Amino acid sequence: MPPITGQWLEKLEPEFKKSYYKELFQVITKEYEQHTVFPEKNDLFQAFHLTKLEDVRVVILGQDPYHNIGQAHGLCFSVKPGVDIPPSLVNIYKELQADFKCSIPNTGYLVKWSKQGVLLLNTVLTVRAHEANSHRGIGWEKFTDAVIRILNEQDRPIVYLLWGAPAQKKKSMLTNPKHFVLEAPHPSPLSAYRGFLGCQHFSKTNQFLIEQGQDPIDWQIESL
Repeated sequence: MPPITGQWLEKLEPEFKKSYYKELFQVITKEYEQHTVFPEKNDLFQAFHLTKLEDVRVVILGQDPYHNIGQAHGLCFSVKPGVDIPPSLVNIYKELQADFKCSIPNTGYLVKWSKQGVLLLNTVLTVRAHEANSHRGIGWEKFTDAVIRILNEQDRPIVYLLWGAPAQKKKSMLTNPKHFVLEAPHPSPLSAYRGFLGCQHFSKTNQFLIEQGQDPIDWQIESL
């Protein structure tokens, strides 16, 4: 798996030396050897490769990767070009259309967001094929806790979109008064109707960024 680099590495390096991470690495190595695990090894830290720490302006926090073949590639809610758009992302696009009049694209590839400073992070970074939440509790939550603490220390405005209960468990770590936290149910069809649809998180994010003197996010994903 390509190593984390830059400021992310500088800040996360102490985590790699902790006993929980060493145990996590051993478990994950064995999982990749014995099972089909998503995302592929080379995509495991894709969120950190595409969005440098110093560039993060928005954090979208999901649960764990998609567990069907060919979907997950290291960015929460995103799928590779040519892959059918999963139901959770369909609901995200519905909300974008209602909130921002964005047209609904024919692709679920969200790299455009990453390149604008949107960190697309799951609370758990791997999953066994066809077994949702199968890597919950093996150590990834501690690692992503560390990521959230590092982000909380950043002395600039950052918006957090916490979608679903696992993401919202991180809220207690978000204490920086310069930051802006928004919560909603997960966009899954099982819960989106409880308040994700209609949450207006995308327009609220841009309003906050503009008020802080930053460029808004261009949320429109173009069709391929």
